[in-house]
Amino acid sequence: MPRKPNFELLARSGYAARGVVFLLVAGLALLSGVAGGNADTKSAVATLVEQPFGRAWVGIIGVGLLGFVAWRLAQSLADSDRHGNDRKAIVIRAAMFGSAITYLGLAVYALGHAFSMAGGSEGSGEKGLAHWVMSQPFGSYLAIIIGIGFIVGGVVTSAKGLTRGFEKYLRFPGAKCVVSMVCVYGLVARGVVFAITGVLFAYAGFTVDPEQAGSISEALSWLRQLPFGSVLYLVVALGLAAFGIYNLVEARYRIVRGIPAEMSKDLCSDNLAADLAATDDARTQDGPSAARRRRTLAQKRSLVTGR
Repeated sequence: MPRKPNFELLARSGYAARGVVFLLVAGLALLSGVAGGNADTKSAVATLVEQPFGRAWVGIIGVGLLGFVAWRLAQSLADSDRHGNDRKAIVIRAAMFGSAITYLGLAVYALGHAFSMAGGSEGSGEKGLAHWVMSQPFGSYLAIIIGIGFIVGGVVTSAKGLTRGFEKYLRFPGAKCVVSMVCVYGLVARGVVFAITGVLFAYAGFTVDPEQAGSISEALSWLRQLPFGSVLYLVVALGLAAFGIYNLVEARYRIVRGIPAEMSKDLCSDNLAADLAATDDARTQDGPSAARRRRTLAQKRSLVTGR
């Protein structure tokens, strides 16, 4: 019987990579408040490439993000967090699947830069997505739906922080008050930026203009235009740093579960028919190798079926 996949390393390396990316994004946001420039995930990767040993670091981050993608797929498709199959669980798992797609794009972008290959457009990933969506039939309506999805995701992320729902997935060794407050701050800030990004995306759909879509950088710029915008900008930029710290906390203390036992058994059972057919073939063969094959298949069958 095949061993159940172990997602521990993938999950922890992925959270660590995402934490580093958002710490860089926060640093760029604070710097751009003074010197200008973009503050989004792709800009963070491009900036890191220019530093000493930058390509090596970006390559490590890219590999880590691939691990995060694998973990998100385990959460969404295999329900490793045990959300279940009710309506709320389906929404959560669908959001995790969307997250996997998003970070797959960022991982490819990072690895492309690490190996001096074309890693995607230098512009906002959201603008590129908006261009592609609006080139499809009924594209503007799709853009509005995606924007609403971003808004819902932002609300859920902020609620996860405010209700401290994240704590049930963490195993702290001792006092956690300060760390939890930093995590709450980070999740709320990330949720706000996520929701603003959704508003910009939906607006792009309403106006049938993909250039109206925006990334983290555009969301922060929009905040700055509000009353007390400079203060809001600073609060949210620091919040993105807190979100980076939250990911590093997840990398260290996250409870990482594998595929549920019943699903793992089902996956094995899906291959049982092929194994039984192979057993029948082996029964018609003679010789030591055929005998060993029959014993191996019989053992595998007994482990899967419990008989």
